[in-house]
Amino acid sequence: MSNTVFIATSLDGYIADKDGGLDWLQSIPNPENLDMGYVDLIGRVDAVVMGRKTFEKVSSFDCDWPYSKLVFVLSNFMKSIPEGYEGKAEPIKGSLSEVMEAIHQKGHKHLYIDGGVTVQNFLKEDLIDEISQNYAIAMVTHSMQQAARVSQRVAYFHLGHLVEVGLTDDIFTNPRHKLTEDYITGRIG
Repeated sequence: MSNTVFIATSLDGYIADKDGGLDWLQSIPNPENLDMGYVDLIGRVDAVVMGRKTFEKVSSFDCDWPYSKLVFVLSNFMKSIPEGYEGKAEPIKGSLSEVMEAIHQKGHKHLYIDGGVTVQNFLKEDLIDEISQNYAIAMVTHSMQQAARVSQRVAYFHLGHLVEVGLTDDIFTNPRHKLTEDYITGRIG
């Protein structure tokens, strides 16, 4: 039996912006379609365990359901899974030891633990056996100069919208968008 964490965070320990948004994560180009080890992980686990807020966030994404394994949703309040997710997810409640026992009795021995609070609670009870070590660091900063010093690629956002993304040297020497140029040169910002 094992519990594995595969989680993305920014250097400050969060994945969501101050308003709970994850739009920035989807807007970063991935031309090589790297999965950062996710396919291997999902192939090794029997089920996923996440909290209700993580379930609600993931189910709000404008994409196909990303999990090929059954998802157990930790919640003391959710009585049933929303329409369209039947057979993909099921609610479960109780202490973590009770939840783990119930999941193991259903034959699920290798679990992917997902969601910030859920991961923290599993860590507090020493229930995590493995933390994925595949890293892609996305630094969110308001200083393009700081980004230029430490990054290979830069994405410039203005008022929450992606303006331009590319190799750091290219963005700083030949920005393609006027807003990027204005920000780099200090005309806005």
